[in-house]
Formats: sequence, C-alpha cells, structure tokens
Amino acid sequence: MIKTILEVDGMMCGMCEAHVNDAVRAAFPAVKKVTSSRAKKQTEILSEEPLDEQKLKDAISATGYTPGKMTASEAKKGFHLFGR
Repeated sequence: MIKTILEVDGMMCGMCEAHVNDAVRAAFPAVKKVTSSRAKKQTEILSEEPLDEQKLKDAISATGYTPGKMTASEAKKGFHLFGR
C-alpha cells in the first residue's frame, strides 16, 4: 500500500473535508481510503498504486482548495491482537 499525504489549504469545516475526499475518490476510484483534516491542512490517501501528482492536484484545485506539497511512502502494515 502507498500512503500519500497532500497539503491542502482552504478547508474550513467538515463539509470542506468531504468535498476534498469526494474529489479524490472521483479522480482515483481505486483508492482504498481517503481522510482529510482541516486542522492538519492535509489529505491522506491509501492506494495500491502511486497516484499521479498533477492529476491529484488538479482534482483538488477544481474544488476550490489549494493543493501544496505531496509526499508518498510505503504504508506500514499494522498488527492485530486476536483473542486471549
């Protein structure tokens, strides 16, 4: 899994976060998870494949928000504790 973090400026409320999430899902239907945070001014995306940076920034810009720096790295796999 690839974890992509994109700085996004201009989100002011929960609806703003939802608009950004929806734009990412529309541009990249195969993403596994999208989470935006107005407090952190960023969107975090989990995907199987690396995302096209320009396409991602264009999708965010089209919603009226300002994309910034993008970083991508391999997502760490978590562990689960099963039963006792």
